[in-house]
Amino acid sequence: MIVIVSGKNLEVTDALKDMVKAKLERFGKYFKEDTEAQATLTVEKNRQIIEITIPINGTILRAEEATEDMYTSVDKAIDKLYKQIRKHKTKLQKRYKGHDTIRFEDIPNFNDDKDEAKIVKTKRFPVKPMDAEEAVLQMELLGHNFYVFTNSDTDDVNVVYKRKDGNYGLIEPTF
Repeated sequence: MIVIVSGKNLEVTDALKDMVKAKLERFGKYFKEDTEAQATLTVEKNRQIIEITIPINGTILRAEEATEDMYTSVDKAIDKLYKQIRKHKTKLQKRYKGHDTIRFEDIPNFNDDKDEAKIVKTKRFPVKPMDAEEAVLQMELLGHNFYVFTNSDTDDVNVVYKRKDGNYGLIEPTF
């Protein structure tokens, strides 16, 4: 497993970098050698944030934690990743039941029903053509975190969403 540690608004010390690498390299036994784990350490005011992403076979395992102590943030993010790996392993076992090769041998099965994704409501509504700025206004008026609309410039279905930093994002699908 290849581990890349970088910092934003923070100079990553060797001790911190070694600790993050050591913890992430423990996951190496579950992945191929060329799997790349990206850890980004950030400081914002008094918040110590770590974001870890591991792309595998079209799936991205991602954990983000923010606390007042970077070491605590790292530990919590590693715990989240371990849960995601167990859940991913269980899904693979269900899909490939009876096949010989799954790389996750020693992880216990994950049977946490509260994390199961269930669609509990389906909503249909007319999608009105508008530009992204108008979609942001509509989203704010409705008090939602995202808004689906037809982009009047491209005639494609787009999504605007509110980001954690207070700004807005635009999702434009490509086909």
